[in-house]
Amino acid sequence: QVQLVESGGGLVQAGESLTLSCVASGSTWTINSIGWYRQPPGNRRELVAVINKDGGSDYNVGMKGRFTISRDNAKNTVYLQIISPKPEDTAVYSCKADVTEAGWGRDYWGRGTQVTVSS
Repeated sequence: QVQLVESGGGLVQAGESLTLSCVASGSTWTINSIGWYRQPPGNRRELVAVINKDGGSDYNVGMKGRFTISRDNAKNTVYLQIISPKPEDTAVYSCKADVTEAGWGRDYWGRGTQVTVSS
């Protein structure tokens, strides 16, 4: 099993960059990729960005340029930098691990961290 814990959220002013962390523990060698998702109030959860175990990354088309995903393998941590956030970036940000266990694929989610951007 894999456990994920997010941190770094909080209340920030618009334009004040913020970096979120997602720390993985447990069977981390089974992880294929980790993605950051967000769920704004009253809306569906959506993908922000994903990074695979080889370091390749991909972004939601509408968010590229405003978010940066990176990883530190030694710390089993994936980061999401929100560059110059806007009030519409207010959401619960969660990370998800895509793993392969005994030949089967499954997902693990963290509990999320709230980001509130004030204007």
